[in-house]
Amino acid sequence: MAIVEKVIKASPQQVFDVLADGWTYSDWVVGTAHVRDVDDAWPRVGSQLHHRTGPWPFSLQDASTVLLCEAPQRLVLRAGLWPAGEAIVTFTLEPVGDGVTRVRIGEEFAAGPLRWVRNKLNDLVLHMRNRETLARLSDIATRQKG
Repeated sequence: MAIVEKVIKASPQQVFDVLADGWTYSDWVVGTAHVRDVDDAWPRVGSQLHHRTGPWPFSLQDASTVLLCEAPQRLVLRAGLWPAGEAIVTFTLEPVGDGVTRVRIGEEFAAGPLRWVRNKLNDLVLHMRNRETLARLSDIATRQKG
């Protein structure tokens, strides 16, 4: 599992507010090219965010489904990337001071061909991708502060 964390100068609720706005995912999730639709119930368990992932003309259309939502501490998604597979992505938010949050992303391939090709190179790519994802999430969460 690729685990990356970052301390963000925003409260857990401010960070979770970004996670709860499905329409922003293409702004901060590296690899998400376009959000096509977001269920009105997002981020309740079972709701979906419909997205396009990857560069055109090779992009894949799929959806991410909420498996667990414990606002503002935790959000677990099943991110569809079919026919490549799917990943389980866990966001954990922990207050570490007044208005400061440690955000952790854990991601692992759960099904499909991507699960079978796990190696050190894939882990390195996921770590790099998720470091940039957290940097972008931080920019949005801190910009919305106050």
